[in-house]
Amino acid sequence: MSKPILRLLALSCCLSLPAAAAWPDDPFDTEALAPLRPSPQLAARVGEAPCATALPATPLTAIDAVDLALCNNPQTREVWAAARVQAALLGVAQSAWLPNLDGRLGASRHFADSGDYNQRNAALTLSWLLLDFGQRAASTENARQLLAAAAAIQGATVQNLFLAALQSYYNAQATRAAVASAGEAERSARESFAAADARYKVGAGTPADSLQAQTALSQATLTRIRAEGEARNALGVLANVMGFAAQQPMVLAEFQALSPDDDLQRDVAALIDAARARRPDLRAAEAQLKAAEAGIDLARAQGRPTLSLAAGPTWQEVGGASTNGGSIGLTLNIPFFSGFETTYRVRSAQAQAELRAAQRDSLNNQIALDVWRAYQNLNTAAHSLQTTADLVASAEQSERVALGRYKAGVGTVLELLAAQSALANARLQRIQAALDWQVFRATLAQAMGALDYTLLQPVEVKP
Repeated sequence: MSKPILRLLALSCCLSLPAAAAWPDDPFDTEALAPLRPSPQLAARVGEAPCATALPATPLTAIDAVDLALCNNPQTREVWAAARVQAALLGVAQSAWLPNLDGRLGASRHFADSGDYNQRNAALTLSWLLLDFGQRAASTENARQLLAAAAAIQGATVQNLFLAALQSYYNAQATRAAVASAGEAERSARESFAAADARYKVGAGTPADSLQAQTALSQATLTRIRAEGEARNALGVLANVMGFAAQQPMVLAEFQALSPDDDLQRDVAALIDAARARRPDLRAAEAQLKAAEAGIDLARAQGRPTLSLAAGPTWQEVGGASTNGGSIGLTLNIPFFSGFETTYRVRSAQAQAELRAAQRDSLNNQIALDVWRAYQNLNTAAHSLQTTADLVASAEQSERVALGRYKAGVGTVLELLAAQSALANARLQRIQAALDWQVFRATLAQAMGALDYTLLQPVEVKP
């Protein structure tokens, strides 16, 4: 084998070495800049909180539901992947500051009247952009701000999933309580029917009383059946939020009622100020605005001159005669006219920045509305808790009195059925008030950007 061919093969081997063997996998350490994978730790989980992939052996608590949602819901993987994409794009922007090393190999066969000959060539070129009047700096800043926005969006998604898990869990608990309430109403209706039927059989009652009591019993049974269906649907929704199939069987823990006294119920103006300082989606909007402003600088810089350095050795063989050489030089590129492309790129970037600023301002106003609504709803639910407790107590007493009067023969079946209906409605209103208070409490924390496990610690402690 000829000496030129040996040189060509040696140079080919050098140029074809895998980059991974010569350089680290992540020289700019972008993985460290990316946010952590969504998990219970990101939501201020107290104590050990490894990511769970299966339902616990014990009955499901609210903390379990949130743990599973953060670990298994596909949205957490989606936003984490999006953040890692932006981290890698930051590495792409930073790589523009470093030189490029390119290799080229060529071989050809030429045919001519004077004779045929072979031509081989090889070159190694080092190129380095020395000056670009701010293009790389603007590109890097744009990528850095988009990474910050992606991290903030991930934080907002974690809070949204946290709230969705709590809402689904509380709704499942409420529907379970509604089933129990419907069962109690059905039991009372059956007792009333038994009393009416007994009076009718001994001649102390009318057929109409017995029929009305039978109708009320059938209605109570139908209500219980519908409540059971709604409870099964609520469990399916909860399973879906936690990342499982809707038919996943589960057992809910006994729910512990909360006291309306809460630290979240304080001056609403202070809550709005705290929300604007903490909301991750507002931080994302701010970062997107800064990225758009950096995009304006990038668009302007793309229309400015660039200065590049290029150097490297070359080798060529033509018809058996070989030559070695090299080159070094500077290239100044001056874009005199580009068909107004730069002008319109700048206009587009400026409009994008105005769009992001408007979105930021709109979100800033929306935060105040979110906090205001959640605050008022929480206050309403807190007062409803006490009112419905009194309502249930009075309705229970009224039902007992009506049943006693009817059995004693001094009351009518209509009075009894009305009292039982009022009791059933009071129990349902009590369940709804408890659900509303739980949900609005979590909604206010989420509106403030402060929804984490500390909201649950005083309520339920995982065994």
